[in-house]
Amino acid sequence: MSLEVILQPEALADLESIYDYIAADSPERAIAFIRRIRGRCESLSRLPKAGRARDDLRPGLRLVAFERCVVIAYALRETRIDVLRILYRGRDVDALLSQA
Repeated sequence: MSLEVILQPEALADLESIYDYIAADSPERAIAFIRRIRGRCESLSRLPKAGRARDDLRPGLRLVAFERCVVIAYALRETRIDVLRILYRGRDVDALLSQA
């Protein structure tokens, strides 16, 4: 059984920022890249434990790299996967994802 993948508001905002950044040079390339990221997020439903566990930052947090420039942060829930953040190039993952 595959799990539903839900992009949380911060992850959607991250995608919008990534799109804006890349679209400044090439809207077509930005659209294609965002589609690939979303596809990778959806693929987590088939392999929900693919990412590396980072309970040291937040209980239940998992991280998976995508195309060497994106980190997808998600939480595996009982009936779904919550994509929490989608971080692009050089963002401080530890600072952005640790619980306050």
